Amino acid sequence: MVFKRLMQAMGVGGPSVETVLANPNCRPGGQLEGVIHVAGGDHPVDVSYVALGLVTRVEVESGDNDYETTQEFHRQAATGAFRLDPGQRHDIPFRFAVPWETPLTELYGQHLPGMTMGLRTELEVARAVDKGDLDAVAVHPLPSQQKILEALLRLGFRFARADVERGHIYGVRQSLPFYQEMEFYPAPQYARAINQLEVTFVTDAQQIQVVLELDKRGGLFTEGRDAFGRFSVDHATAERTDFTAQLDGWIRQSLQRRGLFG
Repeated sequence: MVFKRLMQAMGVGGPSVETVLANPNCRPGGQLEGVIHVAGGDHPVDVSYVALGLVTRVEVESGDNDYETTQEFHRQAATGAFRLDPGQRHDIPFRFAVPWETPLTELYGQHLPGMTMGLRTELEVARAVDKGDLDAVAVHPLPSQQKILEALLRLGFRFARADVERGHIYGVRQSLPFYQEMEFYPAPQYARAINQLEVTFVTDAQQIQVVLELDKRGGLFTEGRDAFGRFSVDHATAERTDFTAQLDGWIRQSLQRRGLFG
């Protein structure tokens, strides 16, 4: 599948840029490949550089003022300076590395509502920068992540929503300035004890760190609280692990310790 975007850079008569992705689908730690086509306008220009940036939407908590912002979190130069004559075509093949911690946009074969991910092409001429629009990118789970997500389905959890939040998770090795939370409605067997389950993946080339948060229901005389769990597993081990039993055991033990599950 090919995604194309055409932008007119640097005003009327300036160069135009068309970015063509060979395939907009990728996984964390993988690559996006394609070609940037730069076409000269009606006058010669000196292009300072062409760069690519991966961009997503991030929620920011700032006191009582929460807001969303678009954040570029990985950037890669496509080419340095070059001269572009009128009508000249300059093609720039690229391979763009997708960070291991990149949030997922696809789950169970469907796009996650509210998730936005795009590759932006940036071109500079005479110190004027045109950031252009975004080419949509679809980020699918790694096999190790997929195993955990499938286990939640088998336990009866149902996907609710996902977002990306700025900040760092305490006690977790994290390189990006944000993390993704995927929220699930509780499976029937836990519904009396919890409101929802939140899952976060923080992944690198060797392993996946999984952060689990149980939003527990409050009783008549008790206040609802959250329970946190965290474990790490290397990718090869994850692909042959029965996470259904492991996750069920952790949830039951966590709730039993607080007298919320019999």
